Amino acid sequence: MTENLKKLSDEGVSIWLDDISRERLRTGNLEQLVKERHVVGVTSNPTIFAKALSKGSAYDDQVRDLAVRGVDVEEAVRAITTYDIRWGCDVLRPVYDRTQGLDGRVSIEVDPRLARETEKTVAEARALWWMVDRPNLFIKIPATVEGLPAISQALSEGISVNVTLIFSLERYGQVIDAFFEGLERARENGHDLSAIASVASFFVSRVDTEIDKRLDKVGSDEAKGLRSKAGVANARLAYALYEERFGTDRWRALKDAGARPQRPLWASTGVKDPDLPDTLYVDRLIAPGTVNTMPEATLEASAEHAEVPGNTVQGTYDEARAHMNALKQVGVDYDDVVRVLEDEGVEKFETSWNELLGTVSGELKDKGGAQQGAGA
Repeated sequence: MTENLKKLSDEGVSIWLDDISRERLRTGNLEQLVKERHVVGVTSNPTIFAKALSKGSAYDDQVRDLAVRGVDVEEAVRAITTYDIRWGCDVLRPVYDRTQGLDGRVSIEVDPRLARETEKTVAEARALWWMVDRPNLFIKIPATVEGLPAISQALSEGISVNVTLIFSLERYGQVIDAFFEGLERARENGHDLSAIASVASFFVSRVDTEIDKRLDKVGSDEAKGLRSKAGVANARLAYALYEERFGTDRWRALKDAGARPQRPLWASTGVKDPDLPDTLYVDRLIAPGTVNTMPEATLEASAEHAEVPGNTVQGTYDEARAHMNALKQVGVDYDDVVRVLEDEGVEKFETSWNELLGTVSGELKDKGGAQQGAGA
């Protein structure tokens, strides 16, 4: 079952799990996935935490203590999420040490309500970096226009960053610029560049979902023949841009100073359309120096029947460009697609964050009331 995952790893793809929960940590499941499924990193987001908090009893003891202390819901959410992330960092620390800091990373996202506010995002990144206090932590900052200077600032202070919610090639180029600027400033500030890491999370399946919806509205046979291919084509062109930009003199100067490249990370790799192969966004995005963060269902499907023929990205760029041009010819507005996806991405994480706040608020009231009843 793990032979496919080993092949994937051998091709230079780091396999990360797109999930975390207290239950997964407490039962040793994450450690088991590291040992048995070649998992070498973890990503989280507000939706994942909202789901984890909404079921089971794994958080009850901590919530009860927080209720007794009378902390507000914002502080409680930070205490709960950073506890899980810190624990995850400790589980992955042997991987971090073995790979000399390449992998073994665990990501936590800044409050998504701050996605359009640069200064508050930077302050939040600093606070999370301090609270978790682990060298193998990534702070996730969204690639909004306002997020770009926050990315540079965090990196300049020695904070490792996972840039999230990247959909367009233009924005990805801006993310790379922000990465370069952040490292250049970090060097000026006297930081050890080899200790600063970053990944750029390029979302895949959501691109297909939005574009397929538009192709269905067009309704022609030509449009139907273009369905479910844009996500992979877009990501492949992102890798082409990665190769181009990390072959420049600007990057080589940073590399000579000890910097590590900002690796492309394929996110949103769970297939949304049940008619598609469930390992589509694994099989067709195999390239060295990449990360693929997978929901557990995609991880298990990949272990069972992923196709790993070798590199499936390099050598496909002309085909990918032709596909994106064909989409334009049938009336799909790429710029509008990626704008909608970014806005929706921020909105979805804000909604999940508010759900998380609501769940924790209710739990604090319940546990606080129970405690008062017990003491009466």
